[in-house]
Amino acid sequence: MRFSLSPDDIEKIIAPELPDCEIGIEGGNGKFHISVVGEVFEGLSPVRRQQMIYKLLNSQIESGAIHAVTMQLHTFAESSS
Repeated sequence: MRFSLSPDDIEKIIAPELPDCEIGIEGGNGKFHISVVGEVFEGLSPVRRQQMIYKLLNSQIESGAIHAVTMQLHTFAESSS
């Protein structure tokens, strides 16, 4: 088990799966706020967007390395309005 994930560690996990997205991650000690803006979310409900991110982080959540996540997930059009 690994309990010392940094925001950079999380970005390295999710960035390869979310090309052309703007990613911002804050936090530590297992609690993180993740902000992602990209067209990958076009047409998806907020729940489906969160499911995408949770799927990428599932092993870290199961291990306890991440135990709290808040998210802001938008398309570029949504983030500029």
